[in-house]
Amino acid sequence: MSAGEPAAPPPARAQRRWPFRRRTRPAPEEAPGAPDSETGVGGLGRGNRILIGLAAGVVISFGMAAITGILAPTLLALVLTICAQPVRVWLERHGTPQGLATGAVGLTVFALLAGFIGLLWVATAQFVGMLPQYKPQLEQLGAQIGAWLQSIGVGPQQVKDIEQGFKPGNLLNFFTGLLGNAFGLVAFLVIVLTMLILMPADAAYTPSLLRQLEPTRPNFVYAFVTFGHSVRRYMVVTTLLGVAQGILNGIVLVILGVPAALLWAILSFLCSFIPNVGYFFALIPPLVFGYLTGGWGTVLAIVIVYGLINAVVQSVVQPKVVGNAVALSQTLTFFCVLYWAVVLGPIGAILAVPLTLLVRAVLVDSDPRSRMWRPILGDLKHTRELMKAEALARKEDRRQAHAGGAGAAPPPAA
Repeated sequence: MSAGEPAAPPPARAQRRWPFRRRTRPAPEEAPGAPDSETGVGGLGRGNRILIGLAAGVVISFGMAAITGILAPTLLALVLTICAQPVRVWLERHGTPQGLATGAVGLTVFALLAGFIGLLWVATAQFVGMLPQYKPQLEQLGAQIGAWLQSIGVGPQQVKDIEQGFKPGNLLNFFTGLLGNAFGLVAFLVIVLTMLILMPADAAYTPSLLRQLEPTRPNFVYAFVTFGHSVRRYMVVTTLLGVAQGILNGIVLVILGVPAALLWAILSFLCSFIPNVGYFFALIPPLVFGYLTGGWGTVLAIVIVYGLINAVVQSVVQPKVVGNAVALSQTLTFFCVLYWAVVLGPIGAILAVPLTLLVRAVLVDSDPRSRMWRPILGDLKHTRELMKAEALARKEDRRQAHAGGAGAAPPPAA
């Protein structure tokens, strides 16, 4: 290069895109300026309708809680009738008279329910008779827990209340009250038996009623047909898996020498219907009596076995078998368990998922304008597909960025 020629600009360095470099995010979209035109009757906006709906829900909840004594067995009979409906239809299809098929299915379901309650009663009676033998150990355990709570700063009154809970007299009063309330149990079974006779008889007209309504109310028919299939699938699968779970837990407790193994196996079966928190309710009593009889080794064995069985059944097998029949988020499911337990008692906690599906069928599935809430409630089938497509797109962008950076020409040597 001659002295009079201007100096050539230095060669541009090839810019490499670091694959993890922070990308600039687009500015958030501005809110629409026009007012929302979605108004209801009388010009009510969405916010007012939500407030009115919440107020109505509070009133309905207090009303249901006031009639729990008759509402809980009625809802239990409704769920049992939905689960037994295919058996009655199968009997009628194979030539069984309608009345005989209805009565046979109703009595069979009631006999199974009564037999289960009788077995629970016997197991509870055995536990009540065995409990006084563990009075010194229970009082000692309560004192140890109270001392530990005081060491971490828990108040003395709270510690005293917890220690009182470990006294065998209080436990005996609790279980004796369960056994002694024979009148309430008989009334409960009478309502269930009557409903199991009447509901299947009325259910014989359900297919014709749905076909009659389908031309004018297709969304209503769709909602309740879907509700019936979802409840039936969930309850049947949960019952079978709960039986297997209870049997396995009971066998392990017998091998470990834990007292009242039959009662804790029944408790494990019942708690399998309570999502999220049922496992802990089923685990605590065996842990206490396992510690009294075998020490920390037995406690560790119970935790491992219960954890493995619960993880396999409720986290692996049940979701694959039930599939998208429930489609409720974990947060909503936990809240519904608490809500129905407060409104209807223990039966509400056991029937939390079917009752929530009923509410969703009435308020969401039967109205096309409300089905947009299904993904928020937990129906994430299409959302998962969208997330998978977005993840693949991001992976492809990173691959192209790597390929572009590797293919850039290196800077020339000085």
